[in-house]
Amino acid sequence: MAIEVGSKLEGKVTGITHFGAFVELSEGVTGLVHISEIADNYVKDVNDHLKLNDKVIVKVINVDKDGKIGLSIKQAVDKPVEAKPARPERFGGGGREGGDRGGFRGDRGGRPFKPQANKMSFEDKMSRFLKDSEERISSLKKNTEGKRGGRGARRD
Repeated sequence: MAIEVGSKLEGKVTGITHFGAFVELSEGVTGLVHISEIADNYVKDVNDHLKLNDKVIVKVINVDKDGKIGLSIKQAVDKPVEAKPARPERFGGGGREGGDRGGFRGDRGGRPFKPQANKMSFEDKMSRFLKDSEERISSLKKNTEGKRGGRGARRD
């Protein structure tokens, strides 16, 4: 039986390393299950999940030209197909608990979200940006000038 990508086979763990486990398949052919393909959760140590001579079901995920076989244990497990939840509306009812965001970017900081009643032109947006930017820079300068130590404390 030829080993094909996508096929599921039973094998025996013949070696364990810090980067994965070697699994012997039929006809004495050996493939590698990389540490990232052992389980769905984070695997810090392969020995926590596999032991020598364990029987495992693996899925062939790649076969290189030089004969190296890439295997996966986590892809061999059939997971129930979950229906994707409908995409929540932006700033609308849904998505986060509480629904109404109250016009505040709670997790990212910054200024409150203000929906624009009328569409602003590019020039209007640019002038608003420059004004806000200058205000922030002057505020930063005021707050840091007195904190400079040593050479040239204040510049006028």
